[in-house]
Amino acid sequence: MNCIALLGQPNSGKSTVFNQLTGSRQHVGNWPGKTVEKKEGTYSYNNVKYTLVDLPGSYGLSGNSDEEVITEKYIKGGAADLVCVLIDASQLERSMYMLADFAQMDVPAIVILNMMDVATGQGKSIDHRLLSERLGIPVLPFTAADGKGFDSLKQLIEKELESPHKMTSAPDVSSKTQMNSVEKAKYEWVDRILSGVTTIPDGGYRLSKFDNIILKPFWGKIVTVGVILVGFLAAMMIMAPFMSVASMLPGALGKPIANFLTGLRVHPWLVSVFSLLIPNTFYFCISMASFVFGVNIVFGFLEEIGFLARAAYQFDGALSKLGLQGKAVAPILMGMGCTIGGASGTRVMDNWGQKMLTMMVVWAVPCASIWSVIPVISGMFFPAWGTALVCLGIVAYIFVLMFIVSKIFGNKLVPEESRSGMIMELPPYHKAHWKYIIKEAWIKSFDMFKRALKTVTLVSIIFWVFSFSPSGNVESSLLYKVGTFIEPVTRFFGMGWRTFMAFISAAFAKEAVLGTLNAVFAGQSNIADVAFNAGTGSVDTGVLSQIMAQTISGAEALAFMFATTFSVPCLMALSTTYKESHSLKWTAKTAGFYVGAALVLSCIVYHVSLPFLG
Repeated sequence: MNCIALLGQPNSGKSTVFNQLTGSRQHVGNWPGKTVEKKEGTYSYNNVKYTLVDLPGSYGLSGNSDEEVITEKYIKGGAADLVCVLIDASQLERSMYMLADFAQMDVPAIVILNMMDVATGQGKSIDHRLLSERLGIPVLPFTAADGKGFDSLKQLIEKELESPHKMTSAPDVSSKTQMNSVEKAKYEWVDRILSGVTTIPDGGYRLSKFDNIILKPFWGKIVTVGVILVGFLAAMMIMAPFMSVASMLPGALGKPIANFLTGLRVHPWLVSVFSLLIPNTFYFCISMASFVFGVNIVFGFLEEIGFLARAAYQFDGALSKLGLQGKAVAPILMGMGCTIGGASGTRVMDNWGQKMLTMMVVWAVPCASIWSVIPVISGMFFPAWGTALVCLGIVAYIFVLMFIVSKIFGNKLVPEESRSGMIMELPPYHKAHWKYIIKEAWIKSFDMFKRALKTVTLVSIIFWVFSFSPSGNVESSLLYKVGTFIEPVTRFFGMGWRTFMAFISAAFAKEAVLGTLNAVFAGQSNIADVAFNAGTGSVDTGVLSQIMAQTISGAEALAFMFATTFSVPCLMALSTTYKESHSLKWTAKTAGFYVGAALVLSCIVYHVSLPFLG
């Protein structure tokens, strides 16, 4: 099978070309032994099947990072029959640096001069024929995002596989021994190759009125945060119709299935699985996929028009202290609304390590659901000013936890030697290609649905086995038996068996916390039922408040609130993290760390507050 490799810097359009060519015929994982994303897919043309490999995005091939090492070894190893080098036509001088490194390899190649529409919008004129003549390989003017021209690309690839070309020009670095001399030779080669190739209008690029605001140190950050939060609301509006339809499934399917299976005298446990668990699992997965759809449309739009580059510029300095790039600000802010959206938003990061570390940091941000629960529980034990202090304490600990995560995992995922200050040209604003954005969002959301269905179903069944009670009484569930058995241990961490069971259910869905507390303290409902029909409407918080205040101390309630807030966000966030990272190991590490850190935090909060709160 013919193997084609895509090579280019981050944001050169590689993923766009890859997705447009392969569609759903792709799979993503990690390169063996490396925390670097590996994307492969296939497409057919003239009855011939081609394998497409999207090589890790990097700014060069000097072997300074795992991405560069993998890419260099892959190309030199001859695994690819043809390398397609993507270059951003709108930032040609900067993008040519990758080609300066690649030019020293004896490999068949073509250049895809992507984003020609943006370059044209800037008033730039590029003589691609002259560029092709100087390089010795074909150069194809291209705009990947509009979905056009792919037949021409396929024809060129077919032709080059029959009669391949190799670059005839390369920087003279053979006699250079010092790094600065090598770099200088590369830049001089780029200048020679591009001399007379590009015509730039007089005056060059000028900052727009919006840029004059968004690039200011203070107001720019305020505007950036505002735009991203508005983007989150837009994503919620996009997902709302899908969620509304999905929310009807449990009600529409649950009772008929239960009546049918009960009539057949099926065991009550299986009846509950098919009538409650499975319809709700579909509801969860559709909701998750619809949120991913909305987030990808919003992020795709903001990235396409050039806004995310400005956001990255604004927050790069602050986030670099966590080992992250400025681009991480968008998923972190999205995580304030929903961790699923934050994890999905990490698609904008340049490499897998940055992406994984960003997801781990996003987990430290409590989502909107937890804020609907914590004030209610706090109000049962503390006055208004005490609840305000609890919320302030949670907000303060967010930054502490982000710092801890970056210190423990940062150097492994983003080694110190691979970190550098962000150097970038601000891309000009340009119109979005909606057809491409919607298509990309659909592919990602459908893939999320398929993957989530497996993960959520498996974990849901495990939770169901432990929480199901044939009699509806919590004491007859496995979760109760396990909880009471390990209570001597959980007491050390500040939680009795009741609050610990609620802590466990919170990892399934934060909305289930009040329902679970109601089940274990008031005994009015089945834990399995409240977990899968999460909500607060059926809980009498007045009655629950009286029972809890008489049963547990303020110190235990405080420990429980902190532990619940900073543990695993929810099952769907866990599934999203696995889908986006393609690493079971790192997803398990993330979950294990947050559960462990939540228990340690609970222990500290309980023992420190016990003398004061009793």
